[in-house]
Amino acid sequence: MEIKGDAYLQQLIERKTNGSIKVIAGIRRCGKSYLFFNIFNEC
Repeated sequence: MEIKGDAYLQQLIERKTNGSIKVIAGIRRCGKSYLFFNIFNEC
């Protein structure tokens, strides 16, 4: 089973500066923190 998150990822990138709290959920060691820090360090 594969879950594609391209649309969700694009929405997260577009809304990163709107002031609301972002939640990235997933199983342990799937790259949540890596994703979060990479998206928010690019600005």
